Amino acid sequence: MLAQKIYHKHNCGVSEVIRHLILGWLVAATLEYLFLPQAYRNLAGLEGLKAMSFVRVLGFALGIALLLTGLSRVVGTQKAERWGLAAAFSVYAAATLSATPSWPLLGVCTLVIGVLVVYAVLGWNGTPEPTPEPRAPGKVWLFLTIGLSLAFFLFVCAWTVGRVYTFSTPSFDFGIFSQMFYYMKTSGLPMTTIERDGLLSHFAVHVSPIYYLLLPFYILVPRPATLQVLQAAVLTSAVIPLWLLGKHHGLSGGERMLLCAVFLLFPAFSGGTSYDIHENCFLTPLLFWLFYGIDRKNTPVTAVSALLTLMVKEDAPVYVAVIGLWLLVKTALKGKNRRDLITGAALLAASVGWFCLVTAYLAKHGDGVMTYRYQNFLYDGSSSLLTVIKAVILSPMKVICECVDGEKLRFIALTLLPLLGLPLLTRRYERYLLLIPYILVNLMPDYTYQHSIFFQYTFGSTAFLLYLTVVNLGDWRIKWLRVVALGVAVGVSLICFYRFLVPKGVVYPRRAIAQHQRYEAIRNTLDEIPEEASVASGTFYASYLSQREVLYDIRYCSLQHLLECEYIVLDLASVGDYENYAPEGENGLENLMLLLETSGYTPYKTLENTLKIYCRTP
Repeated sequence: MLAQKIYHKHNCGVSEVIRHLILGWLVAATLEYLFLPQAYRNLAGLEGLKAMSFVRVLGFALGIALLLTGLSRVVGTQKAERWGLAAAFSVYAAATLSATPSWPLLGVCTLVIGVLVVYAVLGWNGTPEPTPEPRAPGKVWLFLTIGLSLAFFLFVCAWTVGRVYTFSTPSFDFGIFSQMFYYMKTSGLPMTTIERDGLLSHFAVHVSPIYYLLLPFYILVPRPATLQVLQAAVLTSAVIPLWLLGKHHGLSGGERMLLCAVFLLFPAFSGGTSYDIHENCFLTPLLFWLFYGIDRKNTPVTAVSALLTLMVKEDAPVYVAVIGLWLLVKTALKGKNRRDLITGAALLAASVGWFCLVTAYLAKHGDGVMTYRYQNFLYDGSSSLLTVIKAVILSPMKVICECVDGEKLRFIALTLLPLLGLPLLTRRYERYLLLIPYILVNLMPDYTYQHSIFFQYTFGSTAFLLYLTVVNLGDWRIKWLRVVALGVAVGVSLICFYRFLVPKGVVYPRRAIAQHQRYEAIRNTLDEIPEEASVASGTFYASYLSQREVLYDIRYCSLQHLLECEYIVLDLASVGDYENYAPEGENGLENLMLLLETSGYTPYKTLENTLKIYCRTP
């Protein structure tokens, strides 16, 4: 009984501090918004952010939080503070909606108010998380999961390898990675000539040493299609830690099978493969392993998976930092747990330190971090991520408005509906911290590809959404309700998969089979080019020609590099490749062929209506 009282007292103290900080920030942001002239209140632009004072908002927030802390020591204000959160947000929402009328914004604000009202009435669920019951997996469920995983692997292979064999993989990005692996095989270095129109390390653009894990397998079969198969294998491997996570959180074998089925059918997971291999494919399995290591208190698994996650890309530390922050807050709310406290602090410190190192490296030796994707938050004209953080603090409603803008609603539907909104269904509100990657990476940017289910930016957030699904289901004590929820989720995911993924996935293997002779003729023609020759080609032939030291994309390379190449491969069907040679609406292809013929090139091989190869005259 004494231990429970101490536990309860500790939870109240920590949650009280957090509540005071959030309420202080929310009131300060509301006041700052209300003080704006009417002309600056529209959330669509950046004028309102420019007119706000970060120092004033921060000062007000801390002052109000301290005032609330003082009052709470004199009188019991806990209930009033909880209702104050709902009231403050309601005022803020009403003010912003009057200046920026929007049905999606109204819907999300209503949802947030609903969550705050539930919190006001019921409070935070601070009870210890349920101890999972040992569950035997059952061989039938395990074999069914293995069968589903194999089917997923074959589907992704057919889809992505089909893209290679139908010449549907563009130089950006698959051609880059294909040439990079050629260099890694021959020199050990991740060099390319195609990415920035000259010999350059790919790590000067994106720091992704994780690719070296694939190199031994690529050396065995050094072909572009191998990379697609390897991506499918990496993604499929995520089922293993997900199955183990389900077991740890008390899901039965059948429930785990259904969970893995939801995962493999999840549109934003399978759809992320449609733009060929990217380093992001490692995020899903590695983050699952990181969560598993933390949950099982397994230091080696936690350390290795965190380290490998940091190696994925320069922005991967965001995922590790969020997990570290969540673990720190969770530990603070639960009470003394030195191990988790040290783990959370280590993850946060390591991710911040690594992020600072790689961004400094990119700033000095590369193109810097691609912050242009957050132009809708860079109100001060800078390209600093600190400005994005300041914008979030200044105007949280701006964040909500940007997250429900236009095409992002479709993305939200395709990522939350297949999971039945389970990642949101919890009263352990510290878990909402794990939604940060989903919001930060997919919803906040204006960069259209980051909120599309058909690009690789979904792999990280998918891991967080599925983990939230697992732990929230683990809290449910009614077993049949878990089965029903997972069964419905499988049904919704299957409908989405069949509607959005299957039509895109089957196009390429069908085309490869139906037009086999045509594609074989293209390959035979391209094989006439010597392997050691320098080449400039159309974007869709670059991948096939990538096993060489010098390769350029005609559309992006300089005229100097173009005319230095021994062979030029023209895609007669791709008009976009020749825009640089089409001033005032002229025929860019004809202009380029004339330029080549007057620059000492002669026709070498031609495949009617498909491609034409020029060779520089000795």
